[in-house]
Amino acid sequence: MSACVPADATESAHIERAHPPHSPPPGRRRRFRVAGADLSAAVAVFLIALPLSLGIALATGAPLQAGLVAAAVGGLVAGRLGGSPLQVSGPAAGLTVVTADLIQQYGWRTTCAITVLAGVAQLGLGCLRVARAALAVSPAIVHGMLTGIGVTIAVAQAHIVLGGEPQSSVPDNLRALPAQLARLDTAALAVSVLTLAVLLLWPRLPGRAGHLLRRMPAALVAVTGATAVAAAAGLVLPVVDLPSWHSHALAGLPDGPVLGLVAAVLTTTLVCSVQSLLGATAVDKLAAARPGAGHVVRSDLDRELLGQGAANVVSGTLGGLPVAGVAVRSTANVHAGAVSRNSTIIHGALVVAAALLLVPLLELIPLAALAALVMAVGLRMVSLHHIRTVTRHREVLVYAVTALGVISLGVLEGVALGIAVAVGVALHRLTRTRITHEEENGVHHVHVRGQLTFLAVPRLSRALHLVPQGTDVVVSLNGSFMDHAAYETLQDWQSTHTARGGTVEITGRRTGVRIAEPGELATEPAHGGESGTSGDCRCRPWTAWRNHQCERPSPAPDIAAGPDGTPGTDERDRGTDPASSAPARGRTPSGRQLVRGLSTFQRRTAPLVRGELARLAREGQRPSQLFLTCADSRVVTSMITSSGPGDLFVVRNVGNLVPPPGVESGDDSVAAAIEYAVDVLAVRSITVCGHSGCGAMQALLGSRPGSPAVTPLGRWLRHGGPSLERLRDPGAPAPRLAGRAPADDVERLCLTNVVQQLEHLRAHEAVARALEEGSLELHGVYFHVGEAQAYLLAEQEEVRVFDRVREVDLVV
Repeated sequence: MSACVPADATESAHIERAHPPHSPPPGRRRRFRVAGADLSAAVAVFLIALPLSLGIALATGAPLQAGLVAAAVGGLVAGRLGGSPLQVSGPAAGLTVVTADLIQQYGWRTTCAITVLAGVAQLGLGCLRVARAALAVSPAIVHGMLTGIGVTIAVAQAHIVLGGEPQSSVPDNLRALPAQLARLDTAALAVSVLTLAVLLLWPRLPGRAGHLLRRMPAALVAVTGATAVAAAAGLVLPVVDLPSWHSHALAGLPDGPVLGLVAAVLTTTLVCSVQSLLGATAVDKLAAARPGAGHVVRSDLDRELLGQGAANVVSGTLGGLPVAGVAVRSTANVHAGAVSRNSTIIHGALVVAAALLLVPLLELIPLAALAALVMAVGLRMVSLHHIRTVTRHREVLVYAVTALGVISLGVLEGVALGIAVAVGVALHRLTRTRITHEEENGVHHVHVRGQLTFLAVPRLSRALHLVPQGTDVVVSLNGSFMDHAAYETLQDWQSTHTARGGTVEITGRRTGVRIAEPGELATEPAHGGESGTSGDCRCRPWTAWRNHQCERPSPAPDIAAGPDGTPGTDERDRGTDPASSAPARGRTPSGRQLVRGLSTFQRRTAPLVRGELARLAREGQRPSQLFLTCADSRVVTSMITSSGPGDLFVVRNVGNLVPPPGVESGDDSVAAAIEYAVDVLAVRSITVCGHSGCGAMQALLGSRPGSPAVTPLGRWLRHGGPSLERLRDPGAPAPRLAGRAPADDVERLCLTNVVQQLEHLRAHEAVARALEEGSLELHGVYFHVGEAQAYLLAEQEEVRVFDRVREVDLVV
């Protein structure tokens, strides 16, 4: 313990400290308090545990007191030491088959010793902190094991329900069933049918009275009702027999073959541990799903394993059944509102009191009623929900083999068979890959379904060589793994196909985006040298848009040099028809790119946004912003504003200019868009966004004052004249960037232009009216393309500053 305590803890413990005025004196110990919810939950769980513990003991062939011992120890020891506060432990139906086989093979006292050794093994596993590893077992194996155990329990208890005795195995029980039906005990059958009817109908009682009655556990009501009817009718039936506790058999020394005992210990440890750990995770989910649950502390699985081990050591020593987490009791505990481990502990104490004080009442219970109760529990272990789940995940074979193995051979053998089949299925899936080729609208599609390993390389090569040269190809990889051999095969074919004029797009199933090879993305041109093989690719991993196309830059027109070294002519000068040299299907490269982009949208993006666009089509657009920016292709408004359909009303033009109202040769399209956005769409803000390296601003700086504008572009750029005058006015405060000075005159003019266009906006009547009413805001943004950085305009002491937008600003 010294390693876990600070060095001065021992000395400081002896130093007297004045306690706060409102806290109790340090010398007074806290009193044990129990929440009302824990008390009521403990009573509810106790009423369920009492008949179930007796029924499970009956099903295993153990002394009936052994079930009560296990229930009490599960509540007191596992409840106090375990890592899952709300899980209730005790004799579990999942252990019935295992325990019955052990009792029949080794006797009761050796079975108790095996329980003790299994508990020691659980303590060792808990100390090694390997509890999480137990959850790595395939759910299909676990559910198959529980299904096999449930069928075994139900078939065995059917003999007691009919008034007979069960056999040692399921095949024997099935063979003996016709003979048992021939000598049917009608009294036992009547009590069993009554018990099953109450179990089935009690949770379905209608009305307000039914709601109140359903608070009583169905198991308790069924057994109590059957006992009362049997006593009132005077039926002569075998009943519970609880010998004196003085004659209760305790654990003895293990007696039997060593290998058999080791296998028995391993089987008991496996079933107890897996059932308890899976139950703990299920209880966490139940507790978190309760209304007003708030923060729920997750179970400590390693501590839970230690608690279960300690409980099995104590239970086996005292002559009790093996202990594990019980789903029925744990669910009842959570639904009854338990808030701490106190409910489990109190339930254990109530079981002890009942075992000591209620023996005369317990001995009135007919064994047929307990058998019917346990048979119902076994049938419920065959879960249709679990069957549907394993079917959906294509694990029916593992589930069926495990269940049949448990039924026919035993729990350990069935689980081993299930593990073997699960491994075989996993290897089969790893090696079995479906590769298909098809053509659709001139585009060849190669679909790969499954893991792409070296074993699938021959089939992959055959499918790829079915693709004609110079065509468009989409390779869809529907798997999570591709080894080096498959990767090299695919890469070599891709290089060859693209070199011969074709295009290749490799996509994944989940994201729908192109899968780029690491070599392509990382290759950069050497300093002063030529670019690498893929270094000219414009595709980069940080591209955020879904339909981005990875294309090689189009080569410059082939202008061959003449024999004398003078430049030759391109195809157009030679009179060659450009269409004759166009790629397949008679499209120009730009046309192919357009069609490919549209096709990619229809294939990937349209299914994702179709619902939202349909809603916008029904309701009409309701954008919150008018975003006025430059027509530059590098400025992607939806990307830099993280917006989608219906968010922005966008106006784009050369230079993000806003002509003042009423100017000669003004452009009414911008004014009309502003009026429509403010008066009709009622946008709440207007943003003018400039950007670095703007060609319009460069043209303005290079223009000569007073020169006539003879082209449409020149006439349009006259609306940027006020921005140029403002820049050259020494009395006008120049806008600046926060943290640094503008890089050059072009950047300085870009910043000034944003400020000037905001002034033009204020002059428009619709904007001025909305600003006066307080229903509109104006914003200025400068986007630096090279930095991928946005700057937001702010005024600081009459100086306009573009402040950097940081990640925290976006979060806020």
